[in-house]
Amino acid sequence: MSVNIPRGTQDILPGQSEKWQYIESIAKDVCRRYHYKEIRTPIFEHTELFKRSVGDTTDIVQKEMYTFEDRGERSLTLRPEGTAAVVRSFVENKMFGIPDQPVKLFYTGPMFRYERPQAGRYRQFVQFGVEAIGSEDPAIDAEVMALVMAIYKEAGLKKLKLVINSLGDAESRTAHREALVAHFKPRIDEFCSDCQSRLTQNPLRILDCKKDRGHELMATAPSILDYLNEESKAYFEKVTSYLDAMSIEYVIDPTLVRGLDYYNHTAFEIMSEAEGFGAITTLCGGGRYNGLVQQLGGPESPGIGFAFSIERFIAAMEAEQVEWQVDEGLDCFIVAIGDAAKDRSVSLVHDVRAAGLSADRDYQDRKMKAQLKASDRQKARFTAILGEDELAENRITVKDMSGGTQEQVPLNELAAYLKTTMEAN
Repeated sequence: MSVNIPRGTQDILPGQSEKWQYIESIAKDVCRRYHYKEIRTPIFEHTELFKRSVGDTTDIVQKEMYTFEDRGERSLTLRPEGTAAVVRSFVENKMFGIPDQPVKLFYTGPMFRYERPQAGRYRQFVQFGVEAIGSEDPAIDAEVMALVMAIYKEAGLKKLKLVINSLGDAESRTAHREALVAHFKPRIDEFCSDCQSRLTQNPLRILDCKKDRGHELMATAPSILDYLNEESKAYFEKVTSYLDAMSIEYVIDPTLVRGLDYYNHTAFEIMSEAEGFGAITTLCGGGRYNGLVQQLGGPESPGIGFAFSIERFIAAMEAEQVEWQVDEGLDCFIVAIGDAAKDRSVSLVHDVRAAGLSADRDYQDRKMKAQLKASDRQKARFTAILGEDELAENRITVKDMSGGTQEQVPLNELAAYLKTTMEAN
C-alpha cells in the first residue's frame, strides 16, 4: 500500500507556505478596503447543489467531481468551486434580508477536481474568490474587476490582460443559442464527442472546447455581441464606461465564455502575458449570475464574483520574477552555553515571544559554534548569547547581526530592549 502523496496534490512546505500567506494577506487586505467580509463554507456539500448550480452539462459535473456516499447513503461531493456553496449559504442563512445590499463576501480554501494534473493545475487546489450578491447595478461588476486587478498589481504583477465579454440576458442568449446551433450543426461530426453533446445541451460551451479550438468554424462562429438586445447592450456599455472611468485597461473578446452554466451578462478573465508562463494563460475567471439565487431556492438576488487559483498566482509571480516581500527571518535567536544558561533561556525565549517578537533557541544540546550557525541559518536579526559569566552578572550579550554592534543587556530587560531597538530602526 502506497503512503506517498496522492497524484495531483502537493505539500506546501516551509519556505513555500510563506508565499501563500503573502498572497492571501494582500487579497484579504484589498477585500477589507473594498468592504468585503470573509465567509467559510464546508469542504463538501450535497451533490445536488453542484448539479443544480454548476450545471449537468459541464465537464466539472460530468467528469471532474469527487463524489461519495456517506453512511446515510446521501450523495456528497468535495467542492469543485466556491460560488455554489456561498450562494447556498446566502439563501440558507437568509442573507438576502440584510438591510445593506449587496452582501459582499470573500472566501479562500481548497477545491477538488479530478482532472489531468499538469503544470500549475492540481486535483486539490486553493482558490481565493469574491461574491457580491444582491445588486444588478453594473457598477458592482466594474468594482469586482477592479478589486481583483488591485490584488494582482499590489503583489507586483504587471503583465496582465483583462478580457471581458457579455453573455447577455436570457432573451439574448436564446437568440445566440439558435444561431450557434445553425452554425455548427452541419459539420458537428467533425468535432469531439463532448461538443456533439453540447450542440443540443449547451451550444455556447462549444466555444470553450480545448480540443476543437483550432477548428475553422470556431473563428467564424456567431458573436454573442451581435445578438444582445438593447437592455443587454446598455448594461455592457455601462460596465465598460465604469472601467474606463477607473482607467482599467481591458480587451473585449466576443468568444470568451465561462465554463459554468450559471453565468449571464458580464463575463471576464485575467490573463498573464509573462514570457514563459505557459500555454494556458488564464489566472482568474468570473462573471455575473443573476438567476442562481432563485435556482437554489432564494428570492431574486443578482450576483457577480470571481475566483483565482493561488497556485497559478504564484506561477505568474515567478514567471515575472517578482521579488517576494516575505520576512523569513527570526527576530532573536538565544544561544545558551551551560546547563544553567539553557534552563534560563527557556523563560527568556518566552518573554521575547510574549512581547510580540519571534524567538527561538537550541533544542539539540549543540556547542556554541553550532548554535551561532543555526542563528545565521535562521536569519536572526539579533543573536543573544548567555553563558555562565553573563548569567552570574544577570546580563546577556546581544549582537545586532545587521550592524555588527553588540551590547550587554540586563536579563529582565531583553524583550524590551529588542522591541525598542527594532521599532527605532
